[in-house]
Amino acid sequence: MKLGQIIENSGARIVNGGPDTEITAITNDSRKVAEGSLFIAVKGFAVDGHDFIDAALAKGAAAVVSADRHALAVIASNFYGNPSEKLELVGITGTNGKTTTVTLLYRLFTKLGYKCGLLSTIANYVGERGQEAVNTTSDPITINSLMAEMVAEGCRYCFMEVSSIGVEQERVAGLKFKAGIFSNLTHDHLDYHKTFAEYLRCKKLFFDQLPSDAVAITNIDDKNGMVMVQNTKAKVVTYSCRAMADHRCKVLEQSFDGMLLRIDGTESWVKLIGLHNAYNILAIYTTAVILGTDPMDALVAVSALESAPGRLENIKGPRDISVIIDYAHTPDAMENVLGTLRAIAPERELICLFGCGGDRDRTKRPEMAAVAQKMADRIVITSDNSRTENTSDIIAEIKTGLDKEGRAKTICIEDRAEAIRMAIMTAKDGATILLAGKGHETYQIIGKEKRHFDEKEIVAEVFADMNE
Repeated sequence: MKLGQIIENSGARIVNGGPDTEITAITNDSRKVAEGSLFIAVKGFAVDGHDFIDAALAKGAAAVVSADRHALAVIASNFYGNPSEKLELVGITGTNGKTTTVTLLYRLFTKLGYKCGLLSTIANYVGERGQEAVNTTSDPITINSLMAEMVAEGCRYCFMEVSSIGVEQERVAGLKFKAGIFSNLTHDHLDYHKTFAEYLRCKKLFFDQLPSDAVAITNIDDKNGMVMVQNTKAKVVTYSCRAMADHRCKVLEQSFDGMLLRIDGTESWVKLIGLHNAYNILAIYTTAVILGTDPMDALVAVSALESAPGRLENIKGPRDISVIIDYAHTPDAMENVLGTLRAIAPERELICLFGCGGDRDRTKRPEMAAVAQKMADRIVITSDNSRTENTSDIIAEIKTGLDKEGRAKTICIEDRAEAIRMAIMTAKDGATILLAGKGHETYQIIGKEKRHFDEKEIVAEVFADMNE
C-alpha cells in the first residue's frame, strides 16, 4: 500500500520517504520495525518516538512520518482498510460492567448464529479464536489489525470495551461505531485523570463523537446517564430498572443460582445474580433489539448465558461454604457485590477479602474499607498487584477508612494465598466469602514481576484439605 494512501486525512507529516513509497507494515515501536515498514513517530507519555527515527531507518524502515495520537489512529484504520466500517461495531464505556456486558453480547450473538469479534479486558476474540488482552482498550494498530482479521473471517459484529483512558488517548479515533453503551460512572482511575470531572469528560467524549447514524444507549438510573448523551449526534435510547425508559427491567427474585427478571413486561430467568447484573442484562437485551434481534429471541438467548470469567463466580465447598470470586476493585462495585450476597443469604456470615492495586488510584483505598466495614461481618485485608509499592503501605492506607468497630473485625495478612486460606478455614458453617479484586486474573504483579496466582486453584486446595 502506498504511503500517501495510508496517511490520507490523518494530518501526519512525512519525514522520510514519499507518497508513492510502498509500505508492507506499520508500527510506532522502533523495535518492531522490519524491511518495508512505516515507522510512525509519536510523542508518548514515557518516550518520544521521534528520538528513535534513526534507529527505525537503520532497521530498514521504508518511510517515517511524524504524527500525533489522532493521526496514529487514522493511519492504522487506513492501513487495514477501515475495518470498523465493515463491521457492526458496538462500544461500551462506564466504570463497572464493561467486561461482563461485552462478553455476554459476544456470547449472545454467537448463540444467535453470528460470527463475532470481542475486544475486552480479559481477552480478544476473532470468531472463536482468542488471545489474552493487555489493556482494556488496545492501541489503534492492534485494534484495527484485529478488526481486519474479523472482517477477513466473516464476522458481522464486534463488541468492544472503551475505557476513559482509551478515549482520552484517542485509541478509538477513526473507528465507526454502530452503537455506544453507557453503564455507570463511579470512582476510578483518578490516578490518571486527577479529577472526577475530567474522568466524566473523557467518558462523555465517546458519545460526543458518535455519528448521527449511530445509537447511544444510556442507563438513566445513573445520575450521569443523560449527561453522557446531552451533546451526542446519535439517536438516544434509554434503559432503567427504576424509572420510565425505552427499555425496563425489574428483579422479581434471586438466589445464588440466578434471578427472575421482568424485562419489558416479559418474565425471564437468567443465570447471573445481583442488581448490577440486571442492568448488564438489560443493556445487552436493549442492544440486541436495537441491532434487529426479535425481543423474544433475545430473551431466550439471554436466559442461557453464563457470567463472564471472574464475575461473581461461586465455588461451593465443605460445610456449605460459598466462595465468591469477583473482579470488584472500586468502592461502588464492591458495594454492589456485597449487597447482592447479603440480600441472597442475609443470615449467613459474610466475609470480605480484598486489597488495592499498587501504583493506582490511592484515594479509593479507604473508601473500599468503609464499604467492607458497612456490609461485611468480617474483613480480611491483603495484597492485590502491589506493583512497585510496599504491600504494608497499601494496607495501612486502606485501614484509614476503618473506625474502631471496623478495625475490631479486621485482620491483615499480606500474603494473599495465606489470607484466603485463613478466611476459609475460620469461616462459620454456611458462610459466604467474597474474594474481591482479582476476578479473572491468574497472576499477581509484585514489583515488575508477574507471578502465577490463581484464586480458584488456591480455593480448591483449601477445600481439598478440609475434606481430608
